[in-house]
Amino acid sequence: MNVVYLALGAVLLAGTVVDLLWTTLWVEGGAGPLTSRVMAWTWRTLRRLGSENPWLRSLSGVVIFVLSLAMWILLLWSGWTLLFASAERALVDTLHRGPVSWADRFYFTGYTIFTLGIGDFVPRTGRWQFVTTLATASGLLFITLSVTYTLSVLDAVTQKRAFANNVNGLGTRSEAIVRRSWNGETFRALDHPLDTIATQLNTLTANHKAYPILHYFHSTQAARAPVVEIAILDEALTLYRFGIPSEDRPNEIVLRTARASVQRYLETLHEAFIDPADRTPPAPALTPLREAGIPTVSDDEFAESLRDVRDRRRTLLGLVESDARRWPSEAAESE
Repeated sequence: MNVVYLALGAVLLAGTVVDLLWTTLWVEGGAGPLTSRVMAWTWRTLRRLGSENPWLRSLSGVVIFVLSLAMWILLLWSGWTLLFASAERALVDTLHRGPVSWADRFYFTGYTIFTLGIGDFVPRTGRWQFVTTLATASGLLFITLSVTYTLSVLDAVTQKRAFANNVNGLGTRSEAIVRRSWNGETFRALDHPLDTIATQLNTLTANHKAYPILHYFHSTQAARAPVVEIAILDEALTLYRFGIPSEDRPNEIVLRTARASVQRYLETLHEAFIDPADRTPPAPALTPLREAGIPTVSDDEFAESLRDVRDRRRTLLGLVESDARRWPSEAAESE
């Protein structure tokens, strides 16, 4: 028996199973160590190649997803092939065509893990029959988990786009959201949509924690990009919380809940791959609100309050830039 092939095959199989279960079943653990590296390397490559071509970046989610599945298949297939190659007489050619080659072992392993059961090669009696059964079981496990994972990710991507569309429906700038929600006396009409958006954002946060690949499903349209819409939403919440006098603000509970939802989202992504930017984004403007007759605090008081949320806003900017986007107000000025 070749101990090297046996050990290498066992390591590949163990690493593949751990990474597969980690990525598809452990909702609190994010992606497995192998999948995490594939995602990061692929995104950096596509971002560099697509610096002038947003359409190429829009393929990143699909490419990363396919590469992850291909990696699991290749490692699973290679691991079992090495395991069957560790013993010279592990397989029998029922057609008596000569010695079993590496190509034969690769072929036998492939149809075993994908449960085709052709039968021109069979395992020798004894432990190799048991090993073959384990190989078939691992193939069924891979297929079942992959299909479930695929459907879950696609559903999460749909929810992600729906959230972005809902926020965009409120306004494309934070100042516009605040102006539209003012009825001339109060912000009372904002309570229901803000509560709905906070609920959707909590779902999006849970999905990102369970399926980190969601971060790499890049949209060419800013209106369908959650990172941009979350930045716009949080800037609007900042205006409500720090730019409006306390007696005129929206419902405090609804406002606090929405801000907490954004914070949880930022914390989840910061744990995975987001670092705060090294600069603070431009402050939202109070002038458009005053022109609309909305009561505001003084510029000095607002500027002082923004210092307390500087780290939060830098994390938001880091999130936007990680998605190869520009800060909403800066992008609008350049158009």
